[in-house]
Amino acid sequence: MELFSALHADWKANRNNTKGKLLVTCFRLAHFFASRPTLLRLPGLPWLVFYKLIIQWVLGFEVSEHAHIGPGLVIYHGQGLVVGGDVRIGSSCVLRHQTTLGNAREGGGSPVIGDRVKIGAHVCILGEITIGDGSRIGAGSVVVKSVPCGALAVGNPAHTVRQSRLFELSEA
Repeated sequence: MELFSALHADWKANRNNTKGKLLVTCFRLAHFFASRPTLLRLPGLPWLVFYKLIIQWVLGFEVSEHAHIGPGLVIYHGQGLVVGGDVRIGSSCVLRHQTTLGNAREGGGSPVIGDRVKIGAHVCILGEITIGDGSRIGAGSVVVKSVPCGALAVGNPAHTVRQSRLFELSEA
């Protein structure tokens, strides 16, 4: 049931985005089979081979089937998108092309992305950091430190240029 509810939310979020629907659907099915080893024998194995060969190699969409991604994910373009296996992404997030989310070094921790986070094109988010709910990461940013809720982070290395007044009032 969780597969269908996540797919429903993803399709609704990608309403006018056919490519986004395709990529998110392929990820959800690969994640479903990868997280259930008993299903890998018959229907799952061919699907994972298809996901690895066609979706990842040909389309350049390298989202690990082991990543934990909440419902309502929006993907614009998808080329060059890299999400490591230990990454956690909340619900209703936006990812754009040429973005990397993962470890800063082998064996290091992975980022945790909150809910409703919008990540621009050509962004690198690396290491064991947290991107707070409702944050925005500007295009071309390299994020190696945690970003608070409701913040706008830009630059290389990224720094917070403003934080939403809504989050400031809710924390008081």
